[in-house]
Amino acid sequence: NIEALDWSDLAFMLYAVAATLVLMGVGLLVTLRYRSDPAARGALVQGVFRSNYAIIGIPLATALYGDAGAAAASLLSAVSIPLYNALAVITLTVFDPENKGKKVSFGKIVKGIFTNPLILGVLAGLVCQAVRAGLTAAGISWRLKDLTFLWTAVKNIAQTASPFMLIVLGGRFEFSAVREKWKPITLGVFMRLIAAPVLTLVPAYFLLPQLGGQHVAAYLALFGTPVAVSSAVMAREMHSDDVLAGQLVVWTTVLSMFTLFGEIMLLRTLGLL
Repeated sequence: NIEALDWSDLAFMLYAVAATLVLMGVGLLVTLRYRSDPAARGALVQGVFRSNYAIIGIPLATALYGDAGAAAASLLSAVSIPLYNALAVITLTVFDPENKGKKVSFGKIVKGIFTNPLILGVLAGLVCQAVRAGLTAAGISWRLKDLTFLWTAVKNIAQTASPFMLIVLGGRFEFSAVREKWKPITLGVFMRLIAAPVLTLVPAYFLLPQLGGQHVAAYLALFGTPVAVSSAVMAREMHSDDVLAGQLVVWTTVLSMFTLFGEIMLLRTLGLL
């Protein structure tokens, strides 16, 4: 509800957008310095700025700060999910090995953004919100939830999507790839789990003094969680290094148990959560 937003909410959301763009820029600088393979560059840059916010982040913010944390996290999801997917398309298109030596088409990037399944999902959600608002204005109380059997089936399918994806990634995990790609894996894990929260949460403390604990919880959920599961699938579809992308998902997911614990303890010790 845009009318209900105040300036502190807008600043909270705009900082998240700006910080994500900064992380993408830092990822570009680091990968251009240390990696020469375009496919690996695309997977690494995506791993730096793209977190598993929808699946791990929002529940984490809710667990840390209750309903207020959930509300703050929901505000960020409105801007973070479309932004993540748009930037991922741009990154993977620019570093597509098939485009090496060629001029990247602006039209191709735009088409990739607007045909991305997750962005189409966001647009579909906006359409549903508009339809619901129209029904409410017309005094019609019927909702899809009234079809209990259909609503339950759709909700159950949605709940299995991410766990199933993690199972598939685990099944495709190759231990031999760790030895071959340990350097980019180490770099990607460090950038995602250590550098990203430090580079975003510390400036937020000084630039946004009005932040409450719920906002800090939402930022930690956005910038401190592991790489998004969908990044590996997207990397494969766009000719990036999907093996490296999958390794980053697996290792950041496993190691985030320790990094998130440490970050939460530190923030609570400082009285920020």
